[in-house]
Amino acid sequence: MVCIRMKRFGRVNRPFYRVCAIDRKRGRDGRVIEELGHYDPMIGEVDARAILNGDRIAYWLSVGAQPSDRVRVLIKKYGKDGTHSAAQQAALERLKINKPKAPPPRKIPLPAPEAAPAPAESAGEASADGAGE
Repeated sequence: MVCIRMKRFGRVNRPFYRVCAIDRKRGRDGRVIEELGHYDPMIGEVDARAILNGDRIAYWLSVGAQPSDRVRVLIKKYGKDGTHSAAQQAALERLKINKPKAPPPRKIPLPAPEAAPAPAESAGEASADGAGE
């Protein structure tokens, strides 16, 4: 039996979850069948926390997958035709506008290759040539 539930990622005190279709017998962080979205509870904009793939979730629900309680709430709010869809789009736009942009990469000019000096005659050869004249 397939269920739709969250798989935890992130570090201590910094959770991050992926919404996954997974076999009910697998562990919380076990092998998944398909990833259907993600949920980041640390984002300040409440409506921008969950990003779900509504088409794939609708497919899994149609073939009998059972969502967990928390995922059921997320699907109701942010899934395909969710109750908070418009608020989610507005929150995502606000985050996109307020996101600081990285400065453009600096181009550091490479040093010009130095012209190789002409091979100087060694001291021994110069004295030998001068003695011959």
